[in-house]
Amino acid sequence: MSALYFTLAVVTVAFNVFSGTASMLRLAIIYPLLDGANVPRSWLVFPIGVLKTAGGLGVLAGLLFAPWIGTVAAAGLVMFWVCALYTHVLANFWPRETILALVFLALAAGTLATDLLRA
Repeated sequence: MSALYFTLAVVTVAFNVFSGTASMLRLAIIYPLLDGANVPRSWLVFPIGVLKTAGGLGVLAGLLFAPWIGTVAAAGLVMFWVCALYTHVLANFWPRETILALVFLALAAGTLATDLLRA
């Protein structure tokens, strides 16, 4: 396991589990972002919070005992963040927090790429 893969995976886990947990706790700071992107508030816990948390925990499972789970989870996170950014494109909504979605996508894509390269 390379140091780059390990570092990317750990940061991806931390960011996504934190973000998913914040979504499931329905932090009020998230509501304007949902409203601006025309995403129903009812989606905050499921699917948004659950998918981010599950993706992060899946990458962690890949690190600890089942590498294929980490690969699938990283791919799922890439798809999640691509869809999130596409939602912003459709809504033409670009708050300063959009940069975070790009960071999350880059982390997931980097984790997936380095995971596939080490195989």
